[in-house]
Amino acid sequence: MLRSGFDKLFLLAALSVAACRPPVRVPSVGTAKPPAESMVASLPPSGNLDPATPLTPAQRRWVDSTLATLTLRERVGQMTHVWVLGDYTSTEDTTWREIRDWMVADGVGGVTMSLGTPIEVAVKINAMQRLSKVPLLIASDLEPGLSRLKGGMFAPYLLTAGSATIIPSNMAIGATGRPEDAFEAARVIGIEGRAVGIHIAFAPTVDVNNNPDNPVINTRSFGEDPESVARMSAAFVRGLQSVGMVATPKHFPGHGDTDTDSHNALAVVRSSRARLDSVELVPFRAAIDAGAASLMTAHIALPAMGTPDVPATLVPSVIQGLLRDTLRFRGLTFTDAMTMEAVGKGYSIEESSVLAVKAGADILLKPGNIRRSIDAVVAAVEKGDIPASRIEESTRRSLELKARTGAAFAPYRNLDSLRAAVGLPAHWEVARGIAERSITLLREQPNQLPIAQGASVMLVVYAPELDIEAGRIFAGEFGRGARVRTVRIGPQTGKETLDSLARAAAGVDRVVISTHVRRIEGEGRFAIAQRVAGWIDSVAAARPVVVVAHGNPYVLRQFSNVGTYMVTYGIDPSLERASARALLGTLAIAGHAPISLPGFFKRGDGITRSATRVTP
Repeated sequence: MLRSGFDKLFLLAALSVAACRPPVRVPSVGTAKPPAESMVASLPPSGNLDPATPLTPAQRRWVDSTLATLTLRERVGQMTHVWVLGDYTSTEDTTWREIRDWMVADGVGGVTMSLGTPIEVAVKINAMQRLSKVPLLIASDLEPGLSRLKGGMFAPYLLTAGSATIIPSNMAIGATGRPEDAFEAARVIGIEGRAVGIHIAFAPTVDVNNNPDNPVINTRSFGEDPESVARMSAAFVRGLQSVGMVATPKHFPGHGDTDTDSHNALAVVRSSRARLDSVELVPFRAAIDAGAASLMTAHIALPAMGTPDVPATLVPSVIQGLLRDTLRFRGLTFTDAMTMEAVGKGYSIEESSVLAVKAGADILLKPGNIRRSIDAVVAAVEKGDIPASRIEESTRRSLELKARTGAAFAPYRNLDSLRAAVGLPAHWEVARGIAERSITLLREQPNQLPIAQGASVMLVVYAPELDIEAGRIFAGEFGRGARVRTVRIGPQTGKETLDSLARAAAGVDRVVISTHVRRIEGEGRFAIAQRVAGWIDSVAAARPVVVVAHGNPYVLRQFSNVGTYMVTYGIDPSLERASARALLGTLAIAGHAPISLPGFFKRGDGITRSATRVTP
């Protein structure tokens, strides 16, 4: 939900913070017990998060007594959540003064935390909790890990500022074929998130990614098979909620079969009602059955529901009818960010806020103007357009979740205990195990793998110019087992440089091209620059080339001549290290594609290989 250019620059500056850490050497995932039960015991008290479970008497008393003290405007404030960057700000900073106004004057009910180091995020959460009359619900886009809780990089020295554990992408988890990996990944995320004061993970993404052109979901999805996605989603929900972290399956009723980024425009899902039941809704049913305590709606249009040009977030037949009445979801419903263009175009802040509440939303997430949004909903109630009972219903759900998570009773985190829960070696071992089981070899030319020890290799790393961390771990690990000359290129690399590299490729034993194509919200593109893709294809036509696709696994269609093609489904330290080791033969290759690309590979494809060398 990044909106401004500053947000995107901050994201680019905060890439892969843990990439410099050495490989963690702890017992294997099969015998270790990550995370330690003592970490779970140290979390604030929380009840069963399943909304079907009754509140305890103490929780019920708190909800009833708190609700009775709230005015109409304060109740609408509880239905409004703001977005806050996890950077350091002084108390006199204009951004902190705005946050203080949201807490004190507007009485918002919660916050979505974004980029920042674990310590700074925890400090900021504690400070906001002290300002709030009613304890806040704190959420974050933890899909599938605390990748937003990474410190920035000090570029002149390539030093990083610390990180929570970075878990591989949902699609990488899907490639392992193991729901237990989804469960363990979620447990790590839940423990680390709760340790810094977060109660709600906007995860898992349960969209069925059956459209290779989807620019916004892609590797955020577990795959394209509804039943497989459902199994992974249910396991992820259970893993999160087993340690007191609220799961939020998204983006209801399914954002997988689109070719539009809803940050930029209204995406349309043209599935029939029957197809929705058999594809898009399957993982949501599984997640709800697993006890998901909250859910996020999508800003997509559904012609099958009679609304060809209205975002689902604003449609009562989708939110109240399909979600509440048909699927019988009883938890808290979040809109996606109300600043996204899919709902921002064609509707004023006032109109979209009122329509979302009328449709059945419990929480308005990041309205473009907090005060105008709250005032509009209050005015609609006072005019009789929205029943007061509707506001009470949503406010009560929000308060109930504050009681269930323990936010109502223990809103602050002890910073001294954070280091005993975040970024533990056992947690990094979970990430390493998933990464190693996910690496997928989809094409292989004879005698190309493994790359022989001491072979001369030209390694070409393709990444955006500002993504300075991309490929560093991959190149470093690769250099331990081969003689490597590393060259970095990007979308702006010119023809003269590419022609020079093509000539140099003739003098080495192997050419390995590592592509790092990262999904960035609102960019609306997820591909390799066409000039570079054409160059890769021309080099592959002249000699064998190995391509390792980090991030978008569908880029193979941009260079059909490539004969050896490996995918990792993400850009993070564990995946880069595992893929380099797989090329060198020190790691077995075991992943199977959870998606397909017509004409190139099918779901379930994956060439398996045993390890042939000892790790250097």
